[in-house]
Amino acid sequence: MTMNDKAQHAWQAYQDADCLYNEQQIQQALDNMAAEITGKLADKNPLVLSVMNGGLITAGQLLPRCPFPLEMGYLHATRYNNSTEGGELEWLVKPPCDLSGRTVLIVDDIHDVGATLQAIVEACQQAGAAAVYCAVLVNKVHDRKVEMRADFVGLNVEDRYIFGCGMDYNGYLRNLPALYAMKEE
Repeated sequence: MTMNDKAQHAWQAYQDADCLYNEQQIQQALDNMAAEITGKLADKNPLVLSVMNGGLITAGQLLPRCPFPLEMGYLHATRYNNSTEGGELEWLVKPPCDLSGRTVLIVDDIHDVGATLQAIVEACQQAGAAAVYCAVLVNKVHDRKVEMRADFVGLNVEDRYIFGCGMDYNGYLRNLPALYAMKEE
């Protein structure tokens, strides 16, 4: 499949998709998350690590709503690698700075099974972080999760393949301002 074919396939998926949450609902969820995060972490001098690529969109909209001093960085760990099915965890960029004694906030787009987030949290703890929190725009509701929960959640969604707001469809459509699910067959 060529790049143009992949783009056309993504466009068709978008055209056929169900909108689960519109842009206004996404913005309200981000406001609510920011208020919770501010209440919990404003006095903790947190280091916020965005999980690339999906967490970039969430972090970029969430952090300006958090009116307190914080440091930012990123990491890149993936199980999907522009695919629609998860595989083994692959570290592309580990946390770039010293985490010793720090309060760390991991920001990602989705908590699905949680294997990626759990591995990231464990890596931060092993690197000496004093506390590690997770913020996700979307929590997928199902019974296949690992033993971890996100501390700050914007929205809960049913167990469908979703995209938009940082989540991709074969590498495309992360940029959509609303949250969509593939049509059920």
